[in-house]
Amino acid sequence: MAAMDNAPYDFIMHTNWNENPEEFTVFEKFVHRTFNEMDLWHLLNFLQYHYLICGEKSLETAFTRKFQPTAANVENGLAGFHEYVFIYDDEAKEEKHCRKHIATPAKKSACKRLNMYLRWMVRSNSTGVDFGLWKNISPAQLICPLDVHVSRVAKKLGLLTRTQNDWQAAIELTQQLKQFDANDPVKYDFALFGLGVMEKY
Repeated sequence: MAAMDNAPYDFIMHTNWNENPEEFTVFEKFVHRTFNEMDLWHLLNFLQYHYLICGEKSLETAFTRKFQPTAANVENGLAGFHEYVFIYDDEAKEEKHCRKHIATPAKKSACKRLNMYLRWMVRSNSTGVDFGLWKNISPAQLICPLDVHVSRVAKKLGLLTRTQNDWQAAIELTQQLKQFDANDPVKYDFALFGLGVMEKY
């Protein structure tokens, strides 16, 4: 953030690091866990393509390109987002390392981080927890973010039987939560995660 002068959108919209590679030297040797400088290069190129070249005003359209408004859940949207990030030009199609940082249900991933992000952006902000900025996806279509903590608690409560923490498990858990609230099943993520982490349930 500091390297982008705490204005990432302006950096993406007004910096041409492809024509002037020296503009990217501020990220030299950048690393966060397994996410490195070249991963950041690809991600920023994608964001510049989406916002500057395509003229999009929100990242929501990147998730709704393949999303079907009448679909039971966001599976097609997540798969479409992954596809979009890696097919927008020939260089993106060749990108290999960065792919592991953006999950897709097409590879049976539970897509925990993306489902969490969608929860933030879609669910109502009336309780001050989520942002509720996006209106083209319904809270009823969201999938519960699934990690080891949520999985463990869900199994103890009889909400999940699948042993693998994959996309099918996330679907199974969400279907169970819909029995409590079909319109907003993901709201129970707070309780499940809290029990798993804070109470060591």
